[in-house]
Amino acid sequence: MKMSVAKRKAIAIEVGMQNSGMGTTLAASCFPSLALATLPGAIFRAWHNISAAIAADLMARANEKEQSREQMHK
Repeated sequence: MKMSVAKRKAIAIEVGMQNSGMGTTLAASCFPSLALATLPGAIFRAWHNISAAIAADLMARANEKEQSREQMHK
């Protein structure tokens, strides 16, 4: 079964968000005495929210350009 481009994009962004949350949770549970162990996951979580928004915008713009090209060739 082939997924649409929109579904693939949504899954890519969601998986990244879940991975960063899981990393933070695992660090906190595996290293309870090391509070700084959660820091990389927390930083990635913030970065992922920013980079996911940028990636979604870039993908939307690329999709708009592709659709406008298709309409011009009709």
